[in-house]
Amino acid sequence: MSKINLLIVDDKQENIIALEALLNRNDINIITTTSPNDALRICWEKEIAIALVDVQMPEMNGFELVEILKNNSRTQDILVIFVTAISTEPKYAIKGLTAGAVDYLYKPLDPYITSAKVDSFIQLVKTQIEIKTKNLQLEKIQADLIKAKEEAEQGKRAKENFMANMSHEIRTPINGIIGLVHLLKRGALSEEQNEIVNLLDVSSTSLLGVINDILDLSKIEAGKYSINFAETDIKDLATKAANLLNIKAIEKNIALKLLIDERVPQFIMADSLRLNQIFMNLLSNAVKFTNEGEVVFKVEILEEKINNAFLKFSIIDTGIGISQENIETIFHSFEQVENVHTRVYGGTGLGLSIVKKLAELKGGELDVKSELGKGSTFSFSKWYNVIEKEEKIKVNKASEQLAPLNGLKVLVAEDNSINVFLIVKILNDWKVQTTVVTNGAAALEALEKENFDLVLMDTYMPVMNGLEAIKKIRNGHIPGKEKTPIISFSAGVLDHDKENAKEVGADDIIGKPFKIDVLHEKISALTKR
Repeated sequence: MSKINLLIVDDKQENIIALEALLNRNDINIITTTSPNDALRICWEKEIAIALVDVQMPEMNGFELVEILKNNSRTQDILVIFVTAISTEPKYAIKGLTAGAVDYLYKPLDPYITSAKVDSFIQLVKTQIEIKTKNLQLEKIQADLIKAKEEAEQGKRAKENFMANMSHEIRTPINGIIGLVHLLKRGALSEEQNEIVNLLDVSSTSLLGVINDILDLSKIEAGKYSINFAETDIKDLATKAANLLNIKAIEKNIALKLLIDERVPQFIMADSLRLNQIFMNLLSNAVKFTNEGEVVFKVEILEEKINNAFLKFSIIDTGIGISQENIETIFHSFEQVENVHTRVYGGTGLGLSIVKKLAELKGGELDVKSELGKGSTFSFSKWYNVIEKEEKIKVNKASEQLAPLNGLKVLVAEDNSINVFLIVKILNDWKVQTTVVTNGAAALEALEKENFDLVLMDTYMPVMNGLEAIKKIRNGHIPGKEKTPIISFSAGVLDHDKENAKEVGADDIIGKPFKIDVLHEKISALTKR
């Protein structure tokens, strides 16, 4: 810490010399003057911390000098000690303290008392300086934290916007590919053509799965992933997951066994979508990394309480296994165990990262045990609320052909030519009359000229996007058309994409890629067909 400036103001030089000798020390810088006016200049120009001021002086007495100092914001914090030879009566002390002094020294000066008092005030000044320094540091840290928080929030918003745009830009063409494959499958194909179309179907679905993994991970990290509990047939959910992966197991000539403890309840409260994601990821990995032997999917009950069950789901394989030092690595995003066995299997390295995060979000626990060359066991356990009811009898009905929507007039606002072809083909099959535009502004023009029973509006389009167009329609931009039913098409999967569409006035939202029966159901509901 630098030296503290101490000012001595006394009209007699001998008093100044005596005080200087008494107060001479390394941590203070003594400045002296015999003139009160000169003292004001010094206090203004230099950072004076403590001032020893004589009360009786010819030009200006000490009380007047201190009053001027205390009325100036630049000098008001100086600690003033009066040095006086006048009476020690209380009225003089009160007058000095009222003027702004902090203490009195009486002449003749006692060297010990003088030194002790000045020393205590020097310590006080040092503490004040330290507090000011700390406050400045804290203010800087606070400013840096606020700036970092703003940058982080800006980065988060930029990331979310990027994810929404990327989701739309990538999922839109994939939607087109999957839709076209669906249309091709309905036609008469040779055996070779059918094989090509099936490969195209598998490839496009696989690509969609990779994109969904990336988007899911981004949503989890952004805190946008919600868990929704509902009545779930857990036995049926596990059976369907095992049946789906059994196809791949048969292709690899390995067995996939499902073992469900008979004590496991039929119905529980769970997020079936997220639970299915965990099952599918773990089963898919087990089948992928097992070349001989078997994969066992085990569902068991470990503990029971009133209306509660502690369930454990285990996927056990006889695959390549994982070494102990690599077990933690497998849960890192975009990372895989680097060895000669696993490089050939490919993948994004996202599956297990998502499973772990989903397990934690659901309030469960993911455990892994593995031995290199002998296999792995991944297990997930959690308490679930049990729903006591008779098992529902399921009747599998053949899917009925979707009913035509004769005479329905639909405006399609979509800028992707493949999606336009796909949507128009589907709607025409339902006997729907379609008008196609490629942006929101053109949709407004078309709606102004004609009456439509419904509008299918893509979210992201050039010139004017779908959200702007919906908002204008709902705000009466085209009189009489404010209540036209609108379904918003979006390839975005972030929650705020759906919220934004609902906020501007969309009656319903359908994602890309979409299921044809879902589109039919939504159109039928909104047009009361």
